[in-house]
Amino acid sequence: MSLVDYAAARRTSPASRTRFRRIQPGLWLAWLVIIVAAAAAIAPWLFTDYSATEGTAGAQRLAPQAGHWLGTDQLGRDLFARIVFGASHSLSAALAAVTMGLIIGTAFGLLAGALGGRTETLIMRAVDVLLAIPSLLLSLSMLILLGFGTLNAALAVGIASVASFARLTRGEAVRIRRSDYVEAAFGSGGTFFAVLRRHILPNIIPPVIAFAALQFGQAILALSTLSFLGYGTPPPTPEWGLLIAEGRNYLSTAWWLTTFPGVVVIAVVLAANRISYQLSGGRP
Repeated sequence: MSLVDYAAARRTSPASRTRFRRIQPGLWLAWLVIIVAAAAAIAPWLFTDYSATEGTAGAQRLAPQAGHWLGTDQLGRDLFARIVFGASHSLSAALAAVTMGLIIGTAFGLLAGALGGRTETLIMRAVDVLLAIPSLLLSLSMLILLGFGTLNAALAVGIASVASFARLTRGEAVRIRRSDYVEAAFGSGGTFFAVLRRHILPNIIPPVIAFAALQFGQAILALSTLSFLGYGTPPPTPEWGLLIAEGRNYLSTAWWLTTFPGVVVIAVVLAANRISYQLSGGRP
């Protein structure tokens, strides 16, 4: 039997079909959640005709019904519309925070792992100091210095994630730097930057991307927490954390104001974690 026939037999075998059914549903659901959330962030008008900031007179705190799928808030604004339009603020801020942490943290971690010596010691001691500070406390401290707002909250969360990216990248760079093929590349006359570009950098990208997916979910949680505490996006912007904060005073009479935004946050975070797990090569 040829390798092609063997591979085809494995794909069509009962064990393979069982594994496919066992693995795929959760992963496909996670991707579906992320795609729907991204579509809502890019084109929210495709999902609802209601305004996210203008209420309807006499429609305050309506329970979920045909006209308003998720009910209305204390000002008569459609909650589904506010969640949909809030996706652009929550996801864009989380993406900006992760991108910032990814670029800066990866650069410092790669520099420390590739150069070693005093450079590595200096960078990693600074990383240890940042990791010793709770991320929420560090983000709050940065917000006090920068001022409140969505952009500043994204910057604060991004700065708080730099140390995690740097530590991961440094560990991967050291592991790859000590491998035989990298030593052979140096021994054959390869320059530092050539080996860094051809061998070290391409091999650290997969774990860093998987960690970035995980950090994306953590950034959404952090930004929602900051908005819930009043340090993030100001009202009446429909940000997910702010929606939860606005509905907490009506838990006994309008439970949907906090429940549905909270469910959306949990769903997106769990989906990001599931995708990160798959990208890291984990087995369900």
